[in-house]
Amino acid sequence: QVQLVESGGGLVQPGGSLRLSCAASGSGFGIYVMGWYLQAPGKQRELVASITSGGRRNYSDSVKGRFTISRDNAKRMVYLQMNSLKPEDTAVYYCNAHYKEVDYWGQGTQVTVSS
Repeated sequence: QVQLVESGGGLVQPGGSLRLSCAASGSGFGIYVMGWYLQAPGKQRELVASITSGGRRNYSDSVKGRFTISRDNAKRMVYLQMNSLKPEDTAVYYCNAHYKEVDYWGQGTQVTVSS
């Protein structure tokens, strides 16, 4: 099993930046595809970005060029650098670990983009 704990959310003005962190504990971190998802009020959870253990990245069209996902396998950490934030980025952001049919989730961290 993997336990995930997110941090780094908060209130930021439009155009600002935030860096989310996800700390993983448990075994087998290196086998998981790690991802960040967001869920806005009244909407379904959706993928923001993912990264394989080898570093291959995937981004949703809405964040390409603004967000960067990274991971440190030795430290069991995943990061999401968010730049040029927009009000529509406001959501709860969840860290995810995925391997075959298994998914683990963190508790989420709130990101609010508002002036």
